[in-house]
Amino acid sequence: MAHLPVLAVIGPTAAGKSDLGVDLALRLGGEIINADSMQLYEGMDIGTAKLTWAERRGVPHHLLDVWPVTKTASVAEYQRAARRIIDDLRAAGKAPILVGGSGLYIRAALDDLDFPGTDPAIRARLEAELHRSGPGPLYRRLAERDPRAAEAILPSNGRRIVRALEVIELSGRPFSARMPSYEAIYPSVQIGLEVPRPELDERIALRVERMWRAGLVDEVRRLADAGLADGITAARALGYAQVLRFLSGEWTEDKAKEETIRATRRFARRQESWFRRDPRVHWLPHDAPDLLDRALTLVTADAGVSP
Repeated sequence: MAHLPVLAVIGPTAAGKSDLGVDLALRLGGEIINADSMQLYEGMDIGTAKLTWAERRGVPHHLLDVWPVTKTASVAEYQRAARRIIDDLRAAGKAPILVGGSGLYIRAALDDLDFPGTDPAIRARLEAELHRSGPGPLYRRLAERDPRAAEAILPSNGRRIVRALEVIELSGRPFSARMPSYEAIYPSVQIGLEVPRPELDERIALRVERMWRAGLVDEVRRLADAGLADGITAARALGYAQVLRFLSGEWTEDKAKEETIRATRRFARRQESWFRRDPRVHWLPHDAPDLLDRALTLVTADAGVSP
């Protein structure tokens, strides 16, 4: 299996990526590399649908639970860690399988993409403005300075808006000029799982209901004691941000649940839009009875070996 490409199982939340990833790993002798930005955080289990030990079925999973909830996410740091694991697995003749819905993290691992440095003074000023005025004014400024970047960033994602404006100010170039290219540094195959939108909306609602029954509120309460509310990235995660507002007394629990469903559906649409722009993705129906066989055919055809 030394000649197998690096695999990526991608698509919107609740599409079934994690299970397919494990199936592929079992068949190919591979290992999973997490590419869900929120599953990097320790203790964020229920709300991120992190697989349990039993659900991993003995397949090694890398880059889960590696950051405390107080840490600000760093795609550059993720890139370095993911590529070290990819290189080690390839050297050992094992198939690296990226699994997740964080598009920029997938691109960072696979593609020729570098990340500029930071300027603490610029970052602090922009974050202070974000805290003072919310993401709206910053997003409008980004749309004026770099419309392409604004199209790719959720208007409510204050952290990414701040980063884009920081890079523009620091480099004097559009942030979009540094956005992911479609030039991979590894031989790779990307498998996207597609779900019809009405079905995906229903799957998201059911998933959120299951998370609530599984104890999401208690999980958020425990993480709040560990500093979740102070985490610039983790505190804004889907489900966690909404439950924090319930725990603070701002929202009722029902409203927190409804807003989690609504926000997750919006996020799934953004994920689909991001991944659909990449012409290299092979899309497969999530519920195909022969899904694993079809995925294996794509992988082995690329590697020039028999399934």
